[in-house]
Amino acid sequence: MKPVEALCRIAFLLESQNAATPRVKAFRGAAATVVRLGDREIAKRANEGTLTALEGIGASTAKVITECVAGRHPEYLAKLEAEPAILPETAEGASLMAALRGDLHVHSDWSDGGSSIEEMARSAAGLGRAYMVLTDHSPRLTVANGLTAERLLLQLDEVARLNAELAPFRILTGIEVDINEDGSLDQSPELLSQLDIVVGSIHSKLRMEREAMTRRMILAVANPRLDVLGHCTGRMRGGRTDRPESTFDAEMVFAACARFDKAVEINCRPERNDPPRRLISEAMAFNCRFSIDSDAHAPGQLAWLPFGCDRGGSVGVQPEMVVNAMAAEDLLTWAGEHEAGG
Repeated sequence: MKPVEALCRIAFLLESQNAATPRVKAFRGAAATVVRLGDREIAKRANEGTLTALEGIGASTAKVITECVAGRHPEYLAKLEAEPAILPETAEGASLMAALRGDLHVHSDWSDGGSSIEEMARSAAGLGRAYMVLTDHSPRLTVANGLTAERLLLQLDEVARLNAELAPFRILTGIEVDINEDGSLDQSPELLSQLDIVVGSIHSKLRMEREAMTRRMILAVANPRLDVLGHCTGRMRGGRTDRPESTFDAEMVFAACARFDKAVEINCRPERNDPPRRLISEAMAFNCRFSIDSDAHAPGQLAWLPFGCDRGGSVGVQPEMVVNAMAAEDLLTWAGEHEAGG
């Protein structure tokens, strides 16, 4: 195994385990240094014992590189590979996971993700996905480096270039657009119309009064340019942030999702697990569609889909209810009907 392959594999496994960001960055940074200097220089330094003199390479990453240069499987990688894999706990969850063809909520380093669009796409393809939707943040979320209209247009060109290289895997164009307090969407209607999939989420004023929040969400769901209602309760559990669910009339919101044929996202991030099971069951009562999404901000987090599959499957969600169990063309037809009907 080449050093860069081992370093990237370790970073991927750490990300999938939701390890601390500095640990992950150490291995991805070391991989970047290896790529920059090339195999011959890295092997020379490994044999001389001077790897740690290089910027971005510390004792742990140097040990991995040295073991690879010597033809050995890195000890740290073997340890991570021996740990239990992330798998659904139920047969129902496994059935949903097997049906998924893509992921509709993925971030890159164009906003607050940690890796390039290409790296995210190649990782998704390596996990057996047929497509992913690139959904970097909209301009209002400045803390997440949200994309202005100009930057989003540049991103569309980059996606077109990568799709020519990565076929048959497809990167579908998209955005995680902020739902404003008045229910409008934080990007121009004309630009939203150019995108394949629009995920709409609330990131501000999460403690709005119940009636106002309900109105805000229903207006967004009724917008013909929105396709998926993202992490609807906004809750966060554990980690650096502990945030309760937003309060809204779930029956009215899910009735609107059913009426306008919009998908309710089952967000797979471990700190979100949003919505909880009781609300998934309520959405099912209205015959809502679902989208089971990783909300990945790093390649290893693409492996988090089983968390949502397990949660949805445990309350009876079936593959035919899930929009990202569709083939890409069928998904695009479904999304296109929203604007056509609006």
